[in-house]
Amino acid sequence: MDYFIADTHFGHEKMRMRRGFASVEEMDEALIANWNARVGDADDVYIAGDLIYRNERPAEDYLRRLRGRKHLAVGNHDRAWMRTVRLAEWFAEAAFVLEGERKGTSFTVCHYPMMDWYRRRHGAHLIYGHIHETTAEPYYPFLQTVPRAYNAGVDVNNLRPVTLSELIANTARRRARHAIQGNQP
Repeated sequence: MDYFIADTHFGHEKMRMRRGFASVEEMDEALIANWNARVGDADDVYIAGDLIYRNERPAEDYLRRLRGRKHLAVGNHDRAWMRTVRLAEWFAEAAFVLEGERKGTSFTVCHYPMMDWYRRRHGAHLIYGHIHETTAEPYYPFLQTVPRAYNAGVDVNNLRPVTLSELIANTARRRARHAIQGNQP
């Protein structure tokens, strides 16, 4: 099974506060438990960046506990911890943009939302992160109109990795909510 996730920010105090956890440790443990409740060792997890940030614990402490084959699309907050580990030991691949295909479904994983991506015109999906649950930015209304582009951020996906089908359903719900709110006086 393939799962997608972004913006976990393991170790990050500011995200702990935004998410309402009592401590960074509580947030980290909840995220790890949610991840491992869904992901098995034979599953693939595509991470659309910002896995760990401002962590006091070594990155390996997180990586060894997270199940599945990990594929990392590097985010803007990943560079510091990446210098401290041997990436090949923990990741099947790590790059700024990842491309994959499963059972005839193509996808691109990038930390940032993009207007165009490989095979978009042929039905490929874009899985991104970076924006968390932000809706106030000027680009957000436009982003809601981009077909097959999905925010894999934990903050909009119940703090857990999700399948492509779940990303599609979660995005449809958010877009419907946005359309209703946009039509209110």
